[in-house]
Parts: sequence; structure tokens; C-alpha cells
Amino acid sequence: MELRRALETRRMTRDFLDSPLEPTLLNDLVGLAARSPSAGKTQGWSLLVLQHDAKEKFWDLSLPIDKRDGFAWPGLLRAPVIALSFANPDAYVERYAEPDKQHTGLGAGVEKWPTPYWTVDASMATMALLLAAHDAGLGALFFAVFNDPRRIRGEFGVPENLELIGAVALGHPNSGSRSRPGASAKRARTGVDEIVHHDRW
Repeated sequence: MELRRALETRRMTRDFLDSPLEPTLLNDLVGLAARSPSAGKTQGWSLLVLQHDAKEKFWDLSLPIDKRDGFAWPGLLRAPVIALSFANPDAYVERYAEPDKQHTGLGAGVEKWPTPYWTVDASMATMALLLAAHDAGLGALFFAVFNDPRRIRGEFGVPENLELIGAVALGHPNSGSRSRPGASAKRARTGVDEIVHHDRW
């Protein structure tokens, strides 16, 4: 798919078929996403891929059964893959303590970074994953993990130092879906003239 077309047509998918994804397809998507920019080529991005029982456990923790009545997007729970996206701040500190980056002073600790590039890089990789999924004809949804994230991290053994960026649901979209769009869909897109400031703010 042409990049312009992919950017113009990509949408968040909230209704999936329950058909599984080919493991090789998932690996291909992640491999493409991993080509996104990375400060110092640190590549401190990782995914916890939850499928089958692990995926069901995730939903039990983040959206318990007793809270699912009235949930606006029940088809979201059919997505065969939930991938939790993480950034590793320590990897960036370690990378910038190496001889070729030592002059920056950023290897002294996370507090030395004026911008947390681990968050930036992992976010770009996550966006690349959404676009790669769309290009492959799949549906994807990025969403925040608000409900009891510490318990979710503990359940799946996530190291404490990793920063959770969010979750990505992946799967085949339900093309006959009648699920309503998110409330934010009605908001107008910001125009280029509101985004760009030439020469001065």
C-alpha cells in the first residue's frame, strides 16, 4: 500500500473476527515496526504478545466480566492478539554511557534526559506497527491500560524498570461491523495552519 494511502485510510479497529493470526505474519509486522527511528540505535522497545489464555487473563484483569455488560465494543475482545508495548529507559542510559555517546552526559541517568527518548522511540515503533498492520489488511487498535496496570504487570512478569506505552489489539477486522466509533471520532482534525509556526511561534 502506498504510504499516503495508508495514512489517509488507517483507522482504529474496535470489532474483530476471532480468527487467529499467522505467527510469521505477526513476526513480519514487528520486524517492520522495529525499523522505526531509535536514538543511538538503542532499540529499547519490546512487546509482550498475549494470545489464547494469556489474552483472556489480560481481559479478566483489565475489563472484568462483571463490567462487560454495556461495554460499547464487545468485538474488541475477539482480537486474537493483545500486544503490550514497552520502553526500556535503562537501555538508553547504558547506550549513552558508551564511548561514542559519553560526551552527551546522558549516560549519567534518566534524569539527565530533557526528553525521554525511550518513550519517543517506543511510541514511533508502536505507530509503525499500526501502519504495518493496516498495510497487511489487518485491523489494529491502540489503547491505554488504565485498570490495575500494576497487577497486569505482575501477572505477566514484566520487569519493573520497563515503561508501559499502551496496548495494541491486532486481528482481522469484522468488515460487517456495526460498532459505533469512539466519541473522539467526531472531533475535527487540526489543520496544517494550526500546527505549523513559521519562523516564530
